[in-house]
Amino acid sequence: MNMKRIFGAILTVLGIAALIYVAVLFVNTSGGTTDIKALIIFGVIGLIFFVAGIGLIRTTKDEA
Repeated sequence: MNMKRIFGAILTVLGIAALIYVAVLFVNTSGGTTDIKALIIFGVIGLIFFVAGIGLIRTTKDEA
């Protein structure tokens, strides 16, 4: 297992954690402006991390 796959796995886990955090914020939101900003910021960052991590895992070839 090389460094790119490990980094991809870390990014994927961070992305999943951010998306779960967004889901929790969404359930507990009262509709304020700061709540909406936090939802958008963490949602976009989580989605970027998740997609980048999955992309690294899929495109990295195992060479022995």
